[in-house]
Amino acid sequence: MAYLLQQLANAVPLAALYAALAFGYSLAFAVTKRADITYGAIFAFSGHLYLLSAHFGWDRLWLTLPVALGFGAVTALAGGAAAGLTVGQVVMRPLARISPNAVIVASLGVLMVLMEGARLASDTRELWLPPFLNKPVILWQVDGFPVTLTCIQLVNTAAMLALVGIGHGIIRHSRWGRIWGAVADDARAAELCGTSSARVFVGAYAAAALYASLCGILATSHYGTMDFGAGLLFGLKVVLIAAAGGHDSPLRAAAGAAVVGLAETLWSGYGPIFWRELIVVSVLVLVLVISRREREVP
Repeated sequence: MAYLLQQLANAVPLAALYAALAFGYSLAFAVTKRADITYGAIFAFSGHLYLLSAHFGWDRLWLTLPVALGFGAVTALAGGAAAGLTVGQVVMRPLARISPNAVIVASLGVLMVLMEGARLASDTRELWLPPFLNKPVILWQVDGFPVTLTCIQLVNTAAMLALVGIGHGIIRHSRWGRIWGAVADDARAAELCGTSSARVFVGAYAAAALYASLCGILATSHYGTMDFGAGLLFGLKVVLIAAAGGHDSPLRAAAGAAVVGLAETLWSGYGPIFWRELIVVSVLVLVLVISRREREVP
C-alpha cells in the first residue's frame, strides 16, 4: 500500500507537466488545426537556453546560484517566446491554410534548427544544474514508510497547475478568450465580424510558446538537465497526449494528459520500463484512431 501511494505521489508532478504542456499545445492547435511538433522543440529549446544562460551567469558573470538561475529563466523565457512568435508569424501562419503536410514538414525543419542550434551552442556537452530545493517533504506515513516528494516537485506542480488554472480563467472570462474561441470555431465567420484571425493566430501561437517555455524551465529545474533529443520526443508525445482529452478544448486536453501521466508513472512502478514508451504511445495512437471524427479542415 505504501509503495502504491508513493507511485501515486510520483505521478503528480509528471501529470501536472503533461497537463500544462497539453493545455498550451491546444491553444495553438485550436486555431491552426494542424499537428505541430514545433511545440516540443520550443519546450526543449527553452530548457537548453535555461541551462546555457545559468551556466554563463555562474561561470562568466560570477553570479550567485539563485541569481544565475533567475538570469537563465528570464533568458529562456524570452528566447522561447520569441522563437514561438517568430515561427508562428513567419512560418506557420502562411502555411496553415495551404496544406497539412506543409506544416508537418516545416515543424520538423524548425525542430532541427532549434535542437541543432542548442547542441552547437553547448558544444555537444550535456550540462547539468546543481541540485536545489531537493529536500524531501513527507506527505504521509504508512506503516512507518514515508511517502515523500521534494520541494522542487511540489513547487513545479503548483506552478503548472496555476498555469492551467490561469489560462482557463483567461479563456472563459476575458475578451481575448472569447475572440480566440470565435476564431477556433470558424475563422472566416470571425473575420466577417471584424476580428483579425491572423492576429489571433499569432497570439495563440505565442501563448502556446510561452507555456512550452515555462514548462521547459520548470522541467529542467526538476530533472537538472535537458536531453538533446527531447524536442522530437516531446513534440510527438504532446501531439498524442493532447489528443487523449481532445485538442479542441484546452482544459479537456489537460485532463486527458494528466491521466496519461498517471498511467505512465504506474507503468514505470509496476511494469518493465523498457516497454513504457512503446506501450504509452501505442495506446495513445489507438485512442486517437478510435475517437477520430471526419470533418472538413479549412
